[in-house]
Amino acid sequence: MAKSRNNLLGVGGQRKKLSRADQQGAGAARTADRKAAEDKKQELVRKMRERAEAQTPATAEAEGNATSAQS
Repeated sequence: MAKSRNNLLGVGGQRKKLSRADQQGAGAARTADRKAAEDKKQELVRKMRERAEAQTPATAEAEGNATSAQS
């Protein structure tokens, strides 16, 4: 057990330190980078969903053929 229980340094987390550019309102470049990254992510998710949807009917057909062969 720690000797000093009153030392709560670092317990509450840390605040983000703003750069001088952010303080002066010139932090738009970072915002644009985040937007570009979000757009890339959305595009990747869309492509993955399209691939998953394309595979789903093929899987359902294969399962349907296996079921009808057993009957």
